[in-house]
Amino acid sequence: MKQGSLNFIIIFGAAVIGWAIYEFMMPQFIKDGGQLVIGLIALSIMVLTYVIERNLSLKKAGGRGPMAKFLKNLVQNVNSNDIPAAIAACDQQRGSLANIVKTGLERYQEVGSKKDLTKKEKMEEVKRVIEEATMLEMPILERNLIALSTIASIATMWGLLGTVLGMIRSFAALAKAGAPDATALSLGISEALINTAGGIAIAIAAIVAYNFFTTKIDGMTYMIDEASKDILMNLSSKHE
Repeated sequence: MKQGSLNFIIIFGAAVIGWAIYEFMMPQFIKDGGQLVIGLIALSIMVLTYVIERNLSLKKAGGRGPMAKFLKNLVQNVNSNDIPAAIAACDQQRGSLANIVKTGLERYQEVGSKKDLTKKEKMEEVKRVIEEATMLEMPILERNLIALSTIASIATMWGLLGTVLGMIRSFAALAKAGAPDATALSLGISEALINTAGGIAIAIAAIVAYNFFTTKIDGMTYMIDEASKDILMNLSSKHE
């Protein structure tokens, strides 16, 4: 399924579920925040959905088993020139790093028997393939981070919109001739405060999730870069 279609399904589903929760499950004091509360509920559902998706995706990208053990076995296999064993280890690990290294090792096997290429050209080809594989893996790691960042901004603005509408209702109640409408005044204040609190809470959750996943991805990217360099250096040393 394409990313755009998936996002549409998430947004539409969150809106429907948000309406249902608002109509049938929310206490009255939250309903006093007005129809904009449905949007806040939908945004919170979207944050939760993207957090779960990122957790599952990054766990899958980390592969099976301890990364340190995999890297140790991988380097040992490469140093002993047992490339098939190194590729088999990548197949077993199945993470983003394993996929990238496997692509490079397979290309290394292909160009190794070519007589029309110099040793330097062979390693340049392996390096190029590894860089291309890294570029293909990065969008998978960073997917939906923009969505979390966008939700953080939208939630803040949505809460501010509710605040403004609530204050408009409050001032409208005060502007009435004679005694102010206490009910309308209290509803306006409730609408302002509930939307403000909800928007800020959702924005905080989205920002924390965004920073958490960004830090985790940066660590994985650093590990991928370092491991790729080590493998290239070990392969290059065999051609000197």
